[in-house]
Amino acid sequence: MPRSRSSKKFRRARLLVLLLVVLLVAGTSAGGWYAVHTVQSSFPQVSGTVKVPGLSASVDVKRDANGIPQVYANTPEDLFKAQGYVQAQDRFWEMDVRRHITSGRLSEMFGSSQVNNDAFIRTMGWRNVAQQEYDTQLSPDTKRYLQAYSDGVNAWLGQHPGGASASLEYTLLGTAHSGYKPEPWTPVDSVAWLKAVAWNLSGNLQDEIDRSLLSQTFSPDQIAQLYPDYPYSRNGTIVPTGTVGADGTYKQATGTTGQSSGTQQGAAITQGLLQNVSDQMGGLPQLLGPQGQGIGSNSWVVAGSNTTTGKPLMANDPHLGPSMPNSWYQMGLHCRTVSASCPFDVTGFTYAGMPGVMIGHNQNISWGMTNMGADVEDLYLEKITGPNTYLYNGQNAQFTTRQETIKVAGGPSRVITVRTTADGAPLISDQSTEEQQVGMYAPVGSAAPDRGTTGYGVALKWTALDNVNGATTGKTMDSIFELDRATNWADFQKAASDFAVPAQNLIYADTAGNIGYQAPGAIPIRGKGDGTYPAPGWDPSYAWQGYVPFKSLPYSWNPPAGYIVTANQAVVDPTYKYLITKDWEYGTRAKEITDQINAKLANGGKISPDDMQSMQLDNTSVMAKTLVPLLVKEQISDPYVRQAQDLLKDWNYNQDADSAAAAYYNGVWRQLLILAFGQKFPASVRAQGDCLLVQQKADPNQPAGTVGGETKVTTQCGTRKPSLAQPDGGDRWMEVVRQQLTNPNSPWWSYVDSNHQQQHGLDNILKEAMKDARQDLTAHLGKDISTWSWGRLHQLNLKEQTLGLDTSSMISGITHRLLNRGPFNLSGGSAAVDAAGWNAAAGYDVDWIPSMRMVVDLSSFDASRWINVGGESGHAFSPNYNDQTSLWAQGKLLTWAYSSSAVDAATKNRLTLTP
Repeated sequence: MPRSRSSKKFRRARLLVLLLVVLLVAGTSAGGWYAVHTVQSSFPQVSGTVKVPGLSASVDVKRDANGIPQVYANTPEDLFKAQGYVQAQDRFWEMDVRRHITSGRLSEMFGSSQVNNDAFIRTMGWRNVAQQEYDTQLSPDTKRYLQAYSDGVNAWLGQHPGGASASLEYTLLGTAHSGYKPEPWTPVDSVAWLKAVAWNLSGNLQDEIDRSLLSQTFSPDQIAQLYPDYPYSRNGTIVPTGTVGADGTYKQATGTTGQSSGTQQGAAITQGLLQNVSDQMGGLPQLLGPQGQGIGSNSWVVAGSNTTTGKPLMANDPHLGPSMPNSWYQMGLHCRTVSASCPFDVTGFTYAGMPGVMIGHNQNISWGMTNMGADVEDLYLEKITGPNTYLYNGQNAQFTTRQETIKVAGGPSRVITVRTTADGAPLISDQSTEEQQVGMYAPVGSAAPDRGTTGYGVALKWTALDNVNGATTGKTMDSIFELDRATNWADFQKAASDFAVPAQNLIYADTAGNIGYQAPGAIPIRGKGDGTYPAPGWDPSYAWQGYVPFKSLPYSWNPPAGYIVTANQAVVDPTYKYLITKDWEYGTRAKEITDQINAKLANGGKISPDDMQSMQLDNTSVMAKTLVPLLVKEQISDPYVRQAQDLLKDWNYNQDADSAAAAYYNGVWRQLLILAFGQKFPASVRAQGDCLLVQQKADPNQPAGTVGGETKVTTQCGTRKPSLAQPDGGDRWMEVVRQQLTNPNSPWWSYVDSNHQQQHGLDNILKEAMKDARQDLTAHLGKDISTWSWGRLHQLNLKEQTLGLDTSSMISGITHRLLNRGPFNLSGGSAAVDAAGWNAAAGYDVDWIPSMRMVVDLSSFDASRWINVGGESGHAFSPNYNDQTSLWAQGKLLTWAYSSSAVDAATKNRLTLTP
């Protein structure tokens, strides 16, 4: 029943009163009882005793000064039940929103603004697939642990059924959408979150779309220049490429390190157009940050023979989008007596809403992860022949159809029909009239069927949804528990064999002194095609042929080099039997880490835990080493610009937060990308409201800047969110520019200056970029360059990502005032080891970060270190909501207590859960 206008006014008035009082409490530490109670009533009880039904014995929860819990129990069921209870104490609002994302039910919480997002996720069917995985693929032990975790969450929820007692956000939500009450937690809620993780780490789908978008304007050769080959000879691979024997078993190569190996390869380029699918994807909530290129991670492990401790050292820092609270949750899970019946003694990082530990160490081994970037998604163009039929192999095939009802807070429900192909690929173009035009211009060969008046449909084939035809890609939850209790390399490889989605690089170290690497994941074997462009769905030769067998996947065990580096570079070179992807990250961070390790090991040197930590903070701009010598040689006549140019002459290429030179260099880098590439891009791939002087070719069949490719100057404004095709300044764009710098007369160096005049040549564009950067930084930082600093431009704002889904101006404003934190002035930059990434197409704000950092010392786990962004708590005014960010920004790490004596010494609050 629609809410009355007077009711809305009353709730808004109550909300404003609450807001004013809460702000008073937050700002002055004084205020009325109501505001204090509203804010603090949801804070967790961290000491004393609480009854939790169903426990077999008491459980101890010991929290340190940062609120990080270490849980001690007698049985796995009690352990995971307590984990569920404790995570609900700190993060239930976040957990609740996450499960609404994965089930396509955001509209139930936030209203009609989320209907399109829900429709897209319902079409993919994340929740449905998670339910199938739980029912048919997960082990009995995993199901018991998941159920115990759910019981713990629900025990807490029974004591905090909603409203202010659960979280401040529920109070704010209730004001906007009355009547909402959280449901009980289920095991499938936990399993489904892995779909969201996989979506954000799922490879080159956006690259596939962006190549198609660019084909509107550029030739295949130009697109090849914008997606250059991976520099194998310069940046190498994670492991030297081994062989796959006749029995399908991978055999290690005998080389010392993958960083020194490599060859070059070519790339087959086709064309397509998928603009509106990209729009739909871009509208999804990004709780883990933006998808695709730039979202990476660093990890490396050094053998004890190369360390000051005599045992392996391991470092890991996954790169994700910033948010409040952070994606990661720190905790330890300890069986009081470790045995076959209770094998867990593990600590590290996990996700709120998911039992176990994702990254960390137990009593015998440590492991870390980086995104492999395997190509595990393909788009298929489908010839629709009727309401429920499509063309396949010359005949009409039947879609599987189902209806989904999307409930909407404050409005009528919406019913959608989902169509799925015979091999389980949902038709993602069904939920938008615009998307029905997808594929209208895709050149798919002379034998392609008639597209009709509405173009082809677009279906998504993705390993995370591939739960049909006998596929078993849904055992990653099994793998997490297997990792947590693994005691040696054999156990670790068994756990890796079940880590199907998302495909990750797994590194390993153990207390016996061994180090290793394993590539896991469900990686498809294609018939025709290489995954770089949409494939013709009517041709069965383009169908997936299965998955690469786990025994055929690359690994490394105690390599001669004595270290392993994974930073999203190529795993192997093109001589490997199977295609993993054509869209690797370009290896800049990996090479920088490798170079630092080799420098420290030169002349018999050893690497210390402090060295591992300092390497994580390396903010060197590798691209600046190539570009700055060219910039400082340019003769600048304008003293105003020359003053800024002089900043670069003695710069050490470090992107420190207080560096004026780093600020100016990155400003020049941004302007160079805009002039050389952004001007030439179609408006469909630029940011909304971003108006640029652009070149339109007289002859669309000729490259810009060539005879026949004369241009006229116009102004165009973007109409959509930034696309990954844009020159965002990341690793790929550094490789693009590096290759084009070898040709001073490259057509890419043609541009339109501020006087609307066509200009050509590398020298001219470098001068123009320096002039434009001087003006841009003056606008941002002021005329006096002595006051400039990179950190003032390069700022991190931690934003609460959930209430922001409600687009009403009132709720949005409250979110910013109550729940967000920042800005923080940061060092680092895109493709630096300290990867505080930013999108040059949009500005200088930080878009992704090292979301946590850890350094594990296998000689003494208590000497290990860790840090999170934000804090442990999801409650906005808790002392542990944002207590780690300043330390993280300074590059500091916290002591990571593990042994029972160290945990006891660090314990500030102790809570006992009793049956």
